Amino acid sequence: MSKLLWRLVILVLFLPILGSSQYPRSQNATALYNDLQKLNFLGSALYIAAHPDDENTRLISYLSNKVHAKTAYLSLTRGDGGQNLIGTELRELLGVLRTQELLAARRVDGGQQFFTRAVDFGYSKHPDETLKIWDKDLILSDVVRIIRQFQPDIIINRFDHRTPGSTHGHHTSSALLSVAAFDLVGNTQAYPDQLTDLDAWQPKRLFHNTSWWSYGSRERFLEAVNITGHTSLDVGVFYPEKGLSNNEIAALASSQHRCQGFGRPMARGSEFEYLELIEGSALNSDNLFEGIDTSWNRIPGGSAVGSILEKIESEYNFANPAVHLPELLAAHKLLAQLEDSHWKHAKLPGLYLEISSTNALAVPGATQLLNLELINRSSRPIRVRGIALYPNLQIDTVIPLNENIANRIKIELNIPTNQESTTPYWLRTPGSLGTYAIPSNSLIGKPETPNAFFADLDIEINDERLTIRRPVIHRYSEPDKGELYRNFDIVPPVSVATTETVKIFANNHGQLVSVRVKANANNVNGSLSLKVPTGWMYSPE
Repeated sequence: MSKLLWRLVILVLFLPILGSSQYPRSQNATALYNDLQKLNFLGSALYIAAHPDDENTRLISYLSNKVHAKTAYLSLTRGDGGQNLIGTELRELLGVLRTQELLAARRVDGGQQFFTRAVDFGYSKHPDETLKIWDKDLILSDVVRIIRQFQPDIIINRFDHRTPGSTHGHHTSSALLSVAAFDLVGNTQAYPDQLTDLDAWQPKRLFHNTSWWSYGSRERFLEAVNITGHTSLDVGVFYPEKGLSNNEIAALASSQHRCQGFGRPMARGSEFEYLELIEGSALNSDNLFEGIDTSWNRIPGGSAVGSILEKIESEYNFANPAVHLPELLAAHKLLAQLEDSHWKHAKLPGLYLEISSTNALAVPGATQLLNLELINRSSRPIRVRGIALYPNLQIDTVIPLNENIANRIKIELNIPTNQESTTPYWLRTPGSLGTYAIPSNSLIGKPETPNAFFADLDIEINDERLTIRRPVIHRYSEPDKGELYRNFDIVPPVSVATTETVKIFANNHGQLVSVRVKANANNVNGSLSLKVPTGWMYSPE
């Protein structure tokens, strides 16, 4: 029903929480209380810019942690055209690296992450050039789709759509596309094919997050914003329960952009962000959600859910959060009956558990041993009623989880012979200079390729049934780092690569070309040859 319910049950079960195959995040009563605050705020905000590291982590963190809004960053590109401070990866590999850095930043500031299929093809002098190379209508359709999917109440642009040619063409294009999408997302005649699985949606306000560097000096900037009546937000707030200020969280998030050299010193104290209203109803305060119902009353039938959760928030027991579990289960039951599909989906993703493979890699057609471990660290009655392992294994079993007794289950996973290899979905087939080839519309916007295998756990707590879905991951350890987590990947039986990506032939003399061949399965047979231009020769053949 929400991360709050997952995590309260997790405290009972002591199931580790995994984030993008990273080390499990420790949970405590304060983190659960913050989840409860977010659960009771039904408002959302989408920040839009062009590249990884363009986002304003101060504002994203403020909206997520202070306002408690569901907050996301839409980066139109994955940053393929940037440079790399920490390694040799460039172009597509750099885009993969910067994608992971953005996800790391969102784990710090509390936001979600989206992308379009636009390629960062390098510096562009004008948005006309950018939009031609990107295919404007294609990327605009992606922006519209992501807005309809996320359903933000407010949208915030990092860049100004009215200043073409004054900055990177990608920057201005991100704002131009956002402004165009704002007027299209609620129109059922715009991209009607999207409406088979999405609803038309109209955000209430569109802002430009302006800053002093657009004006040349802080003095000129403050003079301008005072005249035009920009909305100002003090984002330097301090969170006593976290022991950190919003600016400190933002600096930690920005510092995740390591390949771009965005390490930041901690900032503390009052700091302001300024927002210019571009479209939507005027504000009479600094509340960006003014006039928008962000309570549970927003959902038909949601008031009963809200009355339970608001009571828990006001009477929250920091010493023993698990005492609220019966009330949370009652709210879960009510929420599951609501018709509103968007917020039900946002608040009912499931519980966390750990199901790990014994190996990090496997090939199609192989059998992989999986380990499932459950521990109930409370006296509450909890039972597992069944386990379903995608794609074809169902285990009907009742497992009582007794207090502090480890339950370890070994499961064999049979990988289909036609299973696709794990790879970034946007790199599976060649795209164009300006856009990636996306194999399915359902993948548009997603930061990563969804996990290939997952388990559904049917669990019973106080006679309430919950279904918990978690991906299969790989847990391991290294002598110098201890316990680590990574994705469980499907790889081809053989991988081949040249050791050098570029080889320059300045004359007609031969050169040595080294090829690395790796077998990912036992007893693999095959032949190796080079594909060279007509007239070229190589040996041995």
